[in-house]
Amino acid sequence: MIEATSLTKRYGARTAVNDVSFTVRPGQVTGFLGPNGAGKSTTMRMIVGLDRPTQGRVLVNGKPYAEHRSPLHEVGALLEAKAVHTGRSARNHLRGIAATHGIPTRRVDEVIDLTGLHTVARKRVGGFSLGMGQRLGLAAALLGDPATLILDEPVNGLDPEGVLWVRGFVRQLAAEGRTVLLSSHLMSEMAVTADHIIVLGKGRIVADSTVADIVGSTQTFVRVRSPRIDDVARRLTQPDVTVTGVAADTIEVRGLGAEVIGDAALSIGVALHELTTISGSLEDAYMQLTRDEVEYRTAVTPDAAPLAEEVAR
Repeated sequence: MIEATSLTKRYGARTAVNDVSFTVRPGQVTGFLGPNGAGKSTTMRMIVGLDRPTQGRVLVNGKPYAEHRSPLHEVGALLEAKAVHTGRSARNHLRGIAATHGIPTRRVDEVIDLTGLHTVARKRVGGFSLGMGQRLGLAAALLGDPATLILDEPVNGLDPEGVLWVRGFVRQLAAEGRTVLLSSHLMSEMAVTADHIIVLGKGRIVADSTVADIVGSTQTFVRVRSPRIDDVARRLTQPDVTVTGVAADTIEVRGLGAEVIGDAALSIGVALHELTTISGSLEDAYMQLTRDEVEYRTAVTPDAAPLAEEVAR
């Protein structure tokens, strides 16, 4: 279990993490989300003692990480897959880490096979692709057969087979009763992997709930397409109903069900070419939660401005 209490980290005048409290429980995969600059990496570094909190504390399995006698058996962390000596082979890199805890060589070979590195285990890490580097980072995190795993963007650079393997593997670890904290920017992947979600925005927690509850908070809408869409929109205008134009012949309607919309169009003799109910997704919920929490925004170039204005309309 990971328990953060009033966790705060300041760098001079900048507050990277601001009074954050949360619990990551065993037996489930907890997704850790947030825009760039939200404080996710800083928080994960504080969990494993790489950064010292300005105030507050964080415990892993009841103790600060640094107080565990054999931390690799308690916590396996993948925070920076490139933190390796590029002149070493993958096997020797793992053997060096294993030696710090008296972990036998047979365990090194086990995690090499487990992560699919057996064909490149004796090759120098400097020649590894991004995906193979991620697999090596995962192997290092698994060396001590830890009770807790902290994985920062573990599927970055992996091919579809690798992504599927990571998904199944972390689900298996959680099913064994381990604690798994997983950071990713891939909302579609997080939606099918995580049980619980913590969302940071500008150093503060903006959501801490189950995936089902967070997705359920998004508003379902109905996409309507018709050659007489203006007539349909006028017919649907009423209090508590939102009608948004998204194309010349298409609107999105919130506050009415598809059946009511279909009956309304029929009552004025208008044909509908599409009537689709769109349920909320984790990506929709995430974008709503972090809409005002994004620190780094993409600039709209002059050439893109007309398109942006059209989308806005």
